[in-house]
Amino acid sequence: MKRQAILCFLLQLSFELFSCTHLRVIPGSTLELPCLPSHSDFAGADITWKFNGKDMLPSRQSSGSVTVKKNGLSLSISPVTAANEGDYECLVKDSNMELLRTYKIAVDAAIGYTIKVTEGGYVNLPCHFSPSSQFKANALWFKEPGVGTRTELNVTNDNGKLELLYPDSSDQTVLLRDTAMEDAGIYLCESAEGEKLSSVYLIVDAGPTPEPHSCTNFTSAWEPCLDVNIRIGEALLQESMTEFSMKLYSYLRELYPSTNLLFSPISISGVLSHLLLGARDDTRRAIESALRVPNDYHCVHLQTKKLRDKLSSSLQMASQIYYNPQMNLSESFTSQSIQFYEAEPVKLLETNEENTEMINSWVANKTKNKITHLVDSISPNAQLILLNAVSFSGQWNAKFDPKQRKGHFVKLDGEMVKVPLLYHQKYMVTVMYDVELKAQVAKFGLTGESSLYILLPRFNKVTDLQQVEEKMTDTAVLQMIQQMKTTAPQLMEVTLPQIKLEVQPDMNLLIKKLGLSSLFERPNLCGLYSEQPLVLDDARHKAFLALTEQGVEAGAVTAMSFSRSYPIFSAMRPFILLLWNDQANVPLFIGRVTDP
Repeated sequence: MKRQAILCFLLQLSFELFSCTHLRVIPGSTLELPCLPSHSDFAGADITWKFNGKDMLPSRQSSGSVTVKKNGLSLSISPVTAANEGDYECLVKDSNMELLRTYKIAVDAAIGYTIKVTEGGYVNLPCHFSPSSQFKANALWFKEPGVGTRTELNVTNDNGKLELLYPDSSDQTVLLRDTAMEDAGIYLCESAEGEKLSSVYLIVDAGPTPEPHSCTNFTSAWEPCLDVNIRIGEALLQESMTEFSMKLYSYLRELYPSTNLLFSPISISGVLSHLLLGARDDTRRAIESALRVPNDYHCVHLQTKKLRDKLSSSLQMASQIYYNPQMNLSESFTSQSIQFYEAEPVKLLETNEENTEMINSWVANKTKNKITHLVDSISPNAQLILLNAVSFSGQWNAKFDPKQRKGHFVKLDGEMVKVPLLYHQKYMVTVMYDVELKAQVAKFGLTGESSLYILLPRFNKVTDLQQVEEKMTDTAVLQMIQQMKTTAPQLMEVTLPQIKLEVQPDMNLLIKKLGLSSLFERPNLCGLYSEQPLVLDDARHKAFLALTEQGVEAGAVTAMSFSRSYPIFSAMRPFILLLWNDQANVPLFIGRVTDP
């Protein structure tokens, strides 16, 4: 019934908006073709129907699904199949005149989506390359007003009407903003070679008159945490953090399928948690959902503070808010920002140069100069900037050989690059093969109750790397961590590349992937600022990690063979790494090394 109702609405659009007898329909739907306009009066006229030039009689049905009804006044097709594609003619004759009405029906089995949106809202039009296909170029999007006619759409990346959300990736979803009635219709997504990837029927319903901005009932402070069971709260946040981390990794590996990758989930969750403090209504629920914490969980900020305190021996984490001096931030938000995040909001300065210097200096200070440059400029229209910085420094529990060595790292394309090595002939390390992840896993102990996990795919192929990444769910990773705790370490010959990663993934795309596009549209941040609508202008995250003879240093702002007599672990080809805090049982950094 739902499919039939949608189709009838589309037909109505075809008649009223396009005055067109070319119709595209979905297999399995019901189609009603009227012979005469509703206001016509041809009582007693002779009516005949033809399909592809052959007569169809009112007294009988044609080929199962087609029925001539009401003495020829209408034609019913139910269900629509590929056999119903073609030309339909209705001829009306009386003593004075003849009237001919024609329909050209196209049955599209490739239509994958029917989406309904309210006028004035935004909608994602989905399109994906298949996992097996190799990405070469962004897809092309078209709008089709009728069969045989279409217009190529200008898909931009500058927050215009249409925006390709994830350029240069297998996900070619388009965001359509401020939908109007004329946006209704059929959208087609094709590869540059002409392969059809996706078709979307878009229905636009008339929307209500937008209400003026109001923060009534949304300005109260964040609710106090009344949960007396601390352990349950800690376990909940640990589970949420791991699930959030693996979800981030799944999004980022889609956006960056083969390059070096690094991010700090605890930094990104920190800035979103800070923003959550001022979010209300739907925006609050959206951020809670993105962070994988229960809706209306009052203790998220208190538990985040406790987590930061627990990690303080090895990880320094700091938050900061910069805001337009003309804004009057909520007193309750300011107070709770200091209470939970040790961040007293700071007013932006007068010039772009001063603000850029102020923010980059703060970042450099909080990451101990591991990251000295985060922003090139600050928009003069910036209203609010939220930052979170983390810095990690851990020493190897057992030192590597100080003698300088070099070796060849084999990249995914087979190219060999010469790199400095971390080597030890007899290093105490925990190693196992994880059947679920299909990877060899090595655990290296670090000071500060942390560990570095290296996941090495079975072979040096892109498909093997992708297979491991696809299996890295929060459940699989936690099971791997638990299994490693029960595996005894052993002396092995270990070879690792010395690496220094500094990666800045696109946080704006990541926020949209997390389901938080509304932050760029019309979020409810009344708990932070109530006088005017406040939208997110930009988001940044940069992460740094180095493997050196001394240990692992990290900072962020937002073939394996075994021998019974002499075991070896060599990570001289692409691998995945997890920097994990054993005490808090949460990931600090996650990355991928394909080119050291």
